[in-house]
Amino acid sequence: MPATDPYPPIHGQAVETIVSLLAHERLMSIGVNRPDGWPQVTTVGYINDGLDLYFVTSRESQKLANIQEDHRVSVSIHSDMDVVGAVGISMAARATEVTDPIEIERLNRIMRERWPSISVYCPATSSVAIIHLEPERICVISAASGRSKTECFSLVDAADTPTSGVVRGPGPGAVSAEARLF
Repeated sequence: MPATDPYPPIHGQAVETIVSLLAHERLMSIGVNRPDGWPQVTTVGYINDGLDLYFVTSRESQKLANIQEDHRVSVSIHSDMDVVGAVGISMAARATEVTDPIEIERLNRIMRERWPSISVYCPATSSVAIIHLEPERICVISAASGRSKTECFSLVDAADTPTSGVVRGPGPGAVSAEARLF
C-alpha cells in the first residue's frame, strides 16, 4: 500500500507567493547528503524559473559529488522582506545536472535579465555544472506579531511522481490563483 503524502497539493495562490519570494531573492542554503551520513549545507546563488531552481557549482566540489551519489536535497531561502506574506521557504527537491546546450543558454539569458550586474552564473567552460532542483515538497513560512506559521504543500502524487497540472514555470496550464495561501 503506497504511503500517503501528509501535505495537500499545491494551489495557485501558494504558487504565486512562492514564485514571488524566489524571484525576489538570490541566495539559498542547500543541504545534501554526504557518503558518511552527515549533512552538508552550503550557501549558493540561484535563479528560479517558476518553482524550479538552478545553481552553478564546481565540477570538483564535494557538493556535486554528493548530489551525484544521492540526488535528494533540502533548500532553505530566507527573505529580509515580507513578500506577499511569506518570509521564507524550505523545500525538498531532486537535483539533476543540466547538460542540454539550449537549456543552458536559456538559463544564462534568464540570469542576465534578472541580475545584469552578476556574471558568475554564466559558465564559460566545462569546469562547472549547472544543477536543476525540481521541488517535491515546499513549506512557506510567514511571520506575524512575532510568531511564525508554516504551511506545506506537495508537488508529487501518491505514486511519488511530479504532480500533473502544476506548472513550475510560467506557461499554458498554470495553476489558478484563486485559492488562499493561509
